Amino acid sequence: MIGRVRPLVLWSTRTKRLLVILMIVAMLLLFLFPRQTQFLLQHLGRPVADVVSIPLEMMAGVDRGVRNWWNKYIAVQGIYDQNQHLQSRIQELEGELNQLREQALASQRLSALLEFQEESALPTLAARVIGRSASNWYRGVILNKGEDHGVAVEMGVVTPAGIVGNIVKVASSTSIALLITDPNVAVTGLVQRTRDEGIIQGTAQGLVRMKYIPPLAAVKEGDAVVTSGLTGGFPRGILIGQVLQVGEREGDLFQTARVAPVVDFGKLEEVLILISPQRAKDTESIENVLTSPEEKPKDS
Repeated sequence: MIGRVRPLVLWSTRTKRLLVILMIVAMLLLFLFPRQTQFLLQHLGRPVADVVSIPLEMMAGVDRGVRNWWNKYIAVQGIYDQNQHLQSRIQELEGELNQLREQALASQRLSALLEFQEESALPTLAARVIGRSASNWYRGVILNKGEDHGVAVEMGVVTPAGIVGNIVKVASSTSIALLITDPNVAVTGLVQRTRDEGIIQGTAQGLVRMKYIPPLAAVKEGDAVVTSGLTGGFPRGILIGQVLQVGEREGDLFQTARVAPVVDFGKLEEVLILISPQRAKDTESIENVLTSPEEKPKDS
């Protein structure tokens, strides 16, 4: 143990002495030869500085990269927040635009109703569709005007485009109108070109047909059909639709035509109620007369 420790102690003492001697020599050279010593230190410092500058430059590059990344993150975060705000604003503006579009469409429809009211000789009452039939028993709409507004059963319902149907039930503030596509609605119609009359009635399939057209009537596809004004709650000349097809079976006394209604019943929103309908004989009695030609009075 003693033999192993002793050389280390000697080596340590020698090292210390050597360092002290080098420091003394360096100080003497610095004082005796200041210029030469400074020149030597400059030459020795350059490679040392180059070696030391490598990690310093690396650290500076990392610092710049982190700083640039942080600045970009802050900028991106601001852009993201701004984008979220703009998207929210766009949704609000789209909602406002949709409301304005609906108001514009409603104004166009109401303007057409007002123009029709001014041109019509009969007093009318504007009403809004607030419900539709959800059953297969009848085809009708619910209106927001009723007995309190002067609405009564059998009054006609129209739009500026043409005929809609008849009022069949009235409450204090609402009413129900059956459409002309319902089999329970029958209105006298007139082929505008030929002046031939018939009965307009709905079918179970939701279509419209014109019955009891004279057998020799030259009705053809595309002819306009209007109300004749003889029965029901409609004046003469309101458009019903156009003839799609004329059918005549052997042995029949009358022709039958399929009619395309001019009104799109699936898009009804506002209508006009004819509050002073022209009343005449009941449609059913006319049908009975038309189906029994032998009961017609003979010409004198």
